[in-house]
Amino acid sequence: MPRIRPEFTKSPYFVDEPGNWHLKPGAPKDLQVELDNYLNSLVDIDEPGTINGIHIDYPY
Repeated sequence: MPRIRPEFTKSPYFVDEPGNWHLKPGAPKDLQVELDNYLNSLVDIDEPGTINGIHIDYPY
């Protein structure tokens, strides 16, 4: 299934550093809000037996 690329990533203000997504100074407020909402929506699932949120029963 293809992943949808968020609109803020297409902005010239967006800086795609590995592990450090941020916006350049002077970015519009709506772009800042969109990036903040996206980053806050990311959830790390740190449970045994999961890969990207898919539960894998043990033993395989």
